[in-house]
Amino acid sequence: MPKMKTKSSAKKRFKVSATGKVIGSQAGKQHGMIKRTNKFIRNARGTTALSEPDAKIIKGFMPYAR
Repeated sequence: MPKMKTKSSAKKRFKVSATGKVIGSQAGKQHGMIKRTNKFIRNARGTTALSEPDAKIIKGFMPYAR
């Protein structure tokens, strides 16, 4: 049986925590900061855990993640 391939885009953008949660960067911070409120920009710093339906999709892209 051949090895399964990991999606390169997923491994660059997400990681799986020790408890199995998928960690990713906050949404809405790539461009268009001029129209965002300061509160939005401040609250969107760092990373966050994905919701369960989204995490299930990402885990399918990374078959060898913990």
